[in-house]
Amino acid sequence: MRTTGWQLLPGILALLYLSTAQAGDKNGLPVEGNPMSTVKVIVFEDLQCPDCAAFRRMTDEQLLPRYGARIAVIHKDFPLAKHAWARQAAVAGRYFVSLSPELGVRYRQHIMSHIKETTPENFREKLAEFARGQGVNPEAALKALDNPELAALVERDVQEGVARGVVKTPTVYVNGHPFVETFTFEELAAAIDQAHP
Repeated sequence: MRTTGWQLLPGILALLYLSTAQAGDKNGLPVEGNPMSTVKVIVFEDLQCPDCAAFRRMTDEQLLPRYGARIAVIHKDFPLAKHAWARQAAVAGRYFVSLSPELGVRYRQHIMSHIKETTPENFREKLAEFARGQGVNPEAALKALDNPELAALVERDVQEGVARGVVKTPTVYVNGHPFVETFTFEELAAAIDQAHP
């Protein structure tokens, strides 16, 4: 029986998540794809940003399935001041990563796919609901929002972004080449192919 690429996709994604579980960046966020790759895709993102959510979909549907074995996708938090709950979401994301890298990735996917229905008024309720659905104590997840160590990790990413000149999200660097806010998969693919022929 012949196997198609689509039939292999669940297994490939499982391997990518195993890679995620084995490595993180120095600030504690998981690395998706191949953490040993020399092709670094560094993503400064705001978890309340619609363009970041579009890039998250691109990552899950196109980037990792095509290039997961050849790139290291390194996430950096860059919550924008104009987004009321973005910084809290980034801190919550750090909490989930501390429990499990895979859970941290799932939270980022979840919160970005639920931007429209999340408000400053219901953010804590939505966070507790996600935690409960993952078998995590919701009170512990809510308490983590006030954790100064987790907040410091987020701030470290923000300061790194500021030092690099990041002002919009997402800002994605492929081996140092920036892509800002809106860009196509084809543009990223060309940069990846050039960096890793």
